[in-house]
Amino acid sequence: MEQTILLLVVGIAVAGVFGQWLGWKLSVPAIIPLLVIGALLGPVGGIIRPSAALGEVMRPAIGMAVAIIVFEGGLNLNLRELRSAGSGIVRLVAVALPLNWLMGTLAGHWVAGLSWPVAILVGAILVVTGPTVIMPLLRQARLEPRAAAFLRWEAIVNDPIGATLTLLVLSYLTLSTTMSGSAAILHLAWHTALGAGLAAALGLVVPFGIRTLFARDLAPEYLKTPILLAGALGVYAAGEAIQPETGLVGATLFGVVLANIDVTGLQELRRFKESLTVFLVSGLFILLTANIDPATIAMLSWPIAMTTLVILFVVRPLAIWLATIGAKASWRERLLVGWIGPRGVVAAAIAGVAGERLAEAGYPDARLVLPLVFAVIASTVLLHGLSLAPLARRLQLASGGRGGLLIVGASRWTVRLGEALHGAGVPVILVDRSALALKAARLAGLSTLRVEILSVIGEEVVDLRDVEQMLAATPDDAYNALVCTRFAPELGRERVHQLATEGAGTRHEAARDWRGKIVIGEDMTFQRLADLMEAGASLVVEPYRDAPSPAAAADEGWPVALVRQGGELAFLGAEHATTPGDGDLVVRLYPALLAPAVAAKRGRWRRLLMRRPTPA
Repeated sequence: MEQTILLLVVGIAVAGVFGQWLGWKLSVPAIIPLLVIGALLGPVGGIIRPSAALGEVMRPAIGMAVAIIVFEGGLNLNLRELRSAGSGIVRLVAVALPLNWLMGTLAGHWVAGLSWPVAILVGAILVVTGPTVIMPLLRQARLEPRAAAFLRWEAIVNDPIGATLTLLVLSYLTLSTTMSGSAAILHLAWHTALGAGLAAALGLVVPFGIRTLFARDLAPEYLKTPILLAGALGVYAAGEAIQPETGLVGATLFGVVLANIDVTGLQELRRFKESLTVFLVSGLFILLTANIDPATIAMLSWPIAMTTLVILFVVRPLAIWLATIGAKASWRERLLVGWIGPRGVVAAAIAGVAGERLAEAGYPDARLVLPLVFAVIASTVLLHGLSLAPLARRLQLASGGRGGLLIVGASRWTVRLGEALHGAGVPVILVDRSALALKAARLAGLSTLRVEILSVIGEEVVDLRDVEQMLAATPDDAYNALVCTRFAPELGRERVHQLATEGAGTRHEAARDWRGKIVIGEDMTFQRLADLMEAGASLVVEPYRDAPSPAAAADEGWPVALVRQGGELAFLGAEHATTPGDGDLVVRLYPALLAPAVAAKRGRWRRLLMRRPTPA
């Protein structure tokens, strides 16, 4: 038995990571391959049956995993977003949720043919738009901030509310078979108020206690992340002990409060939690999909298919449209949010429990709850997952072009580099704290931003949706390394670069984990670049076939970067495994002695760029 459980857990973990990698490799939302893998392992292939292997452990394990997921989601909810999208977010929670419940109930009764009690339960389950699906989709879609805030807040806030609502309906329907309706209502009201109230109180109070603990250095650094995780699970368990699903309210509040009260050590937790959440979401999707009985698939019918279509194309769009009338949201944002509403792990987990318990309580059509909810989950994951990014770009709510370069530090060399790359079709943003340093960049027609990029304001105003790579090129080597370390988790360690440091190539150089990739060469420091530019050096963009090889001698110039035929930017240097090809453009730095020769080339590459087709 132990061997079976071990193989099941490890197999699901490995399959989940493989599904995430496959989604990245195929450039599709990872939820789609995870859903396919789960179906192949479970109802289609019959290889695993998680509920039979895990038994009673399965439901509390899923609950804890979901609590960690909603806690991580709460950490991403910044109350400053409410300034620009507050009325829309409130309406999505306070108005759209009951409208979705009402119209989902009507669809379940009139289209699927469910009895009123079962239809009410199905309507409650389907109000939940899970963060387990929304959050991964938002990472890939590059939505503009307000549209992303609408979807993120709705998913994370509605998740515990919808779960609690579903369990209340389920508990009332099962209790009403053994006691009067009024007694059942009083029983549920008391336990729900107590459970949700305790969880909410702990979710609000415990973060302040933890902040005090950390601020006074009463906890060692290595215990800070474990303390925060234990706090989230403790708050969740406190509510669950009194009324199921109320603990999710506390876990969500715990994350939201932590994210907005300036707790030290939270950045490390965010990085760890993001990796943990990806791991948990992958496993949960495979686990729940694989646990679907083939008999459930066999119960899919035309009424269920029609109900799914009504929920996708009528219920949610209409509920969102009505709820946001007069809200601070454009018609494009309302249209996007009205279409995007994928259901996730919470809906799947609750549906399995609810259908079984209702059937035992004497509701014969309760057996249709799981196939109907599964049909909605599968349809929304596939359709919304594949359509979010294209629809957002069509509505001009997301980045429609390729990512560009963010340069930190304005100097003569970075301005000339930005000008050359901009002329080659690469979007460039130059960031510096000095308005005087940015003046030359503005005169050259470059996008500039005057801000300290590591400040709180910097995090708010620097939009990374259109940024794929970053170059830190200030005179301070340590600051450059710090900037690269800060943005490596978001952009990828292979996409953050910096100038060579003093002592590069020796034992005194900063370790690779704490800096960016060195561009050009280990001897090309900021000071040497400044001296070269002062002496009259030039940056030139030229076709690769006419250029010297990247290993050319210094007196023939230094290769800095490539611009591929598709418009992608790739830096060159000892730590870059970039291979130029025919049709690529090479950005080269020529010393002053060759300046007269390269002056004639400038006109040539400018004419070449005008003839070069613009990348799609």
